[in-house]
Amino acid sequence: MAAGVTLDGNVGWRAAFTDFVSVTQDRLRYALVAAYGPERGLEAAADALAYAWENWDRIREMENPGGYIYRVGQNVAIRRRRSRSVGFPVVPAHLPWIEPGLPGALEELTERQRVVVVLVHGFGYRHREVAELLEVSKSSVQRHLERGLNKLRSSLGVDDHA
Repeated sequence: MAAGVTLDGNVGWRAAFTDFVSVTQDRLRYALVAAYGPERGLEAAADALAYAWENWDRIREMENPGGYIYRVGQNVAIRRRRSRSVGFPVVPAHLPWIEPGLPGALEELTERQRVVVVLVHGFGYRHREVAELLEVSKSSVQRHLERGLNKLRSSLGVDDHA
């Protein structure tokens, strides 16, 4: 069977899915790990992509398939929630460029604030990219970012006017 041809003769179906995964996979993982911690986030991303494969005929026609799959991943992670803690790994003391209190401070943020802060400042996403992924406006991303950063500064005792 030729590459990109399915059993029903739909040429390009597999190639379209492969392209979708290559564009979406890393961003999906980063966002779900930011929201739910490494273990649950990675599991949720894998399950969301498996769901996308199984339902690709319908999903590929959506206006924002990446955002939809993110929502699928969120639902998977929420169903698997074992505890309230996001479970960010403890930062070893010998890494001076990382604030040791940051994992705990991140857990104190709302889920949306945590996702936005980690994607923008941890992974370098643009506000537009985060807005598209979360299916919100850029101004909403900015608002969650500002609130999240203010909470982090307060929690960590950082004075940004120094």
